[in-house]
Amino acid sequence: MSQDDRENWRFDTRAVRSGQIHTSEGEHSEPIFPTSSFVFSSAAEAAARFSGESPGNIYSRFTNPTVRMFEQRLAALEGGEACVATASGMSAILATCAALLKAGDHMVASRSIFGTSVVLFRNYLGRFGVETSFVSLTDIGEWERAIRKNTRLLFLETPSNPLTEVADIEALARLAHEHGCLLVVDNCFCTPALQRPLLLGADIVIHSATKYIDGQGRCLGGAVVGDRERVGKEVFGFLRTAGPSMSPFNAWVFLKGLETLGLRMKAHSANANVLAQWLSHQPGIGRVFFPGLPSHPQHVLAQRQQSDFGGLISFELEGGKAAAWKLIDALRIISITANLGDTKSTVTHPATTTHGRLTPEERAQAGISDGLVRISVGLEDVEDLKEDLERGLK
Repeated sequence: MSQDDRENWRFDTRAVRSGQIHTSEGEHSEPIFPTSSFVFSSAAEAAARFSGESPGNIYSRFTNPTVRMFEQRLAALEGGEACVATASGMSAILATCAALLKAGDHMVASRSIFGTSVVLFRNYLGRFGVETSFVSLTDIGEWERAIRKNTRLLFLETPSNPLTEVADIEALARLAHEHGCLLVVDNCFCTPALQRPLLLGADIVIHSATKYIDGQGRCLGGAVVGDRERVGKEVFGFLRTAGPSMSPFNAWVFLKGLETLGLRMKAHSANANVLAQWLSHQPGIGRVFFPGLPSHPQHVLAQRQQSDFGGLISFELEGGKAAAWKLIDALRIISITANLGDTKSTVTHPATTTHGRLTPEERAQAGISDGLVRISVGLEDVEDLKEDLERGLK
């Protein structure tokens, strides 16, 4: 089959077929290559592989056929030229920053990012001379005012975790490029099934494959998608040297996850939409955060740049932390865990879990109150989820 034929494939076909190789065994499903190294036919071939003169497998830290299949499939879905798979979503962020930033550089990041990302930027990259300014995700003026002469990168999640704020990717891409900066978008919560930041002007897309790409809470993994130069050479070079590598088995699990990604994201979105509408009419709930609600501040923007609204909902309980914990502890179906993107619905209290390492002031700036509850809506019957939450609300 020609490359032109593959480029004309639609999303669901790419999700099932892209990147697949067939060995001489004639297997139909993708094979797993659980090997640390690869054998060369001669010393000359080994030398050519190591020097880059000849392409091929060398060592599974940075070249493995199963991992490569996952990378090529995800790149095809995002519309990128290259993909580098990593051991986790956080290692994907670290690899991107370590490969593209140096001491003395400055980056601007949204306040509405994962709490661990804030800690990485503030506590660890800061030690190596990379300074980060945190701004409102949705205030373009604040982003512009934060940019300096040494700013190299803008970083954000959209929709955000846990308040589901939506950033205008096209506007931020224009701003970044006007100032010679890169725009890096964490697309974990929408996945390419619902949103494709590269087509909206972003330079690099980050994924925690642990979430919706896996879809069943089985494995840890991450990915960086972008162009051949910055991702294919620079980020890949960091991975080859530093080694935050994805295992072949996890890559195989993620390949299977990608096959059903489009179907699952539609189902997650449908369930979340019904549940958000229902929650917005329940007593004791002050506000529901979900881009599919017309009351959401960026509802129109989300309609424009996403094909659906995703499976993440947050809501504030009027009784604060005590009410939030009481509701969570009363649930019998929804699992108490900080992971998301699972077929099983999950619930967490962000202020004491995912964002617990932030100071109270930082949480307040990010809009994370003690009464906030986050639900990752799974694929159970939505009526059962309503009944479970109703038990907690009572």
